[in-house]
Amino acid sequence: MGIVARQSFYNIISVILAFAIGALNTVVFYPRAMGEELYGIVLILLAQSNILQPIFSYGVQHTVIKYFSATNSKREQDKLLLFSLLIPLLIIFPSALLFYGYYEEIALYLSTKNPEIGEFIYLIFVIAIATAYFEIFYNWARVQKQTTVGNFLKEVYQRVLISVLLGAYFFEWLDFSGFINALLVGYYLRLFIIMCYSLWLYRPKIHFEWPKNTRSLLTYSSLIFLSAFGASVIIDIDASMLGKLVEDKYVAYYRVAIFIAAIIEAPGRALKQILAPMVAEAINGNQAKELNALLKKSSTNLLLVAGLFFVLINANISELYDFIYFLNGKKGFALAIPVVFYISVTKLFTAFTGCTDNIITNSPYYYVVPFLSIGSAAAVVYLNLHFIEQLGFIGAAWATFLVITAFNLIKMGLVAKWYGITPMSRTTLYLVLLIIGTYFIFIPLQLPFNTFINLSLKSSLIALVYLFVCVRFGFSQTVNDFLSKGYKKIKVYFRVSRP
Repeated sequence: MGIVARQSFYNIISVILAFAIGALNTVVFYPRAMGEELYGIVLILLAQSNILQPIFSYGVQHTVIKYFSATNSKREQDKLLLFSLLIPLLIIFPSALLFYGYYEEIALYLSTKNPEIGEFIYLIFVIAIATAYFEIFYNWARVQKQTTVGNFLKEVYQRVLISVLLGAYFFEWLDFSGFINALLVGYYLRLFIIMCYSLWLYRPKIHFEWPKNTRSLLTYSSLIFLSAFGASVIIDIDASMLGKLVEDKYVAYYRVAIFIAAIIEAPGRALKQILAPMVAEAINGNQAKELNALLKKSSTNLLLVAGLFFVLINANISELYDFIYFLNGKKGFALAIPVVFYISVTKLFTAFTGCTDNIITNSPYYYVVPFLSIGSAAAVVYLNLHFIEQLGFIGAAWATFLVITAFNLIKMGLVAKWYGITPMSRTTLYLVLLIIGTYFIFIPLQLPFNTFINLSLKSSLIALVYLFVCVRFGFSQTVNDFLSKGYKKIKVYFRVSRP
């Protein structure tokens, strides 16, 4: 437990640090150093690469996690690891031939609205390979119970890399082409580091034969591949399609808005990771009451925390964008304010579903996950085409909102059918009323100070009112206990510090 707790602590620090650096890159460094148009090009290229990555990895990184500990023979474990390196090559080599053979046609298709993209299409393919194999080697380390180095490389390294390269571009040490090529080198350096580290932890011997359970491995990898590809499409297809349908600068506006809205779900990530094994244990042990309690408790806690961040962001949206303008000097980003609201509502509703995804993933009905992922991906592509044409880049947010909301309802319906449970409780209604009430009370509040002071004071008032109501009426015992422990630690600190 000491190792797990220590690595969890370091990983949380890495995520917080990565989020802070990512915020600076997104809001300050990219717009100031590169401008909206070139920033949009980088976002489009990386988004399309992220869509390609799960195709190249074919889910084998997750197969390593599932089957390594279940394989008792070291020989079979070695064959499993080599299997994870070879299967992606069966996809990458034919794809490389097609990509090379039809390079001009692909470049022309993807650069309809933004001809500049065509010059750098190779980045999509080459970075997708680097990220696919990075995930595979990272999971080699994870099965050895070592996550800290890989998590740092995944979360912090690439954001620091971008910060450094943006600085070099700003001081004209690199032109845009040099920036793209240096970014490519940085991704492969990260792959080289994780590869060396993973092989240092565990070096498999080469056996010229497939694992005994190759059919099971391929079946599981195929299911995970479909799920991961669908999820990747939902996350990145908006920026990719926007790059074809609107100007680069609007892609930049959109992604900054998405980044702001994503703050809402950040606090819930750690909780969902903790919930996964607890949900699996409840399902495997046929503990219906425990499963119901986990679903309702996770829904309450996630909705409470996400609701606070929802109000903090959306009731402060004018002040927040004024602050962004102060930081980067670009007024155009404020055009995406509606995107922040639509995506924020989507994140809030997802928080309300609690551990629904964990229940489906760990249930005997896991086979429905690929169908849900592919179905939602197809729906978001169709709606993006429709809404972007009608509403411009705001339409992409509408498409995401409708698809994720609809499929969250489907998931909750499936869990209700299979297990007779839902995340709804009486507290849910109280929290929804609190979120709506706090939002409408504070959004018209205008303070007469400068942007930074207004943002700080208004946020403090919102947090105090929101948390006071939650604690006073006991909406969540978990949150009450957390705040109580924090208060006691602060009290002890000041008592010890007092001369």
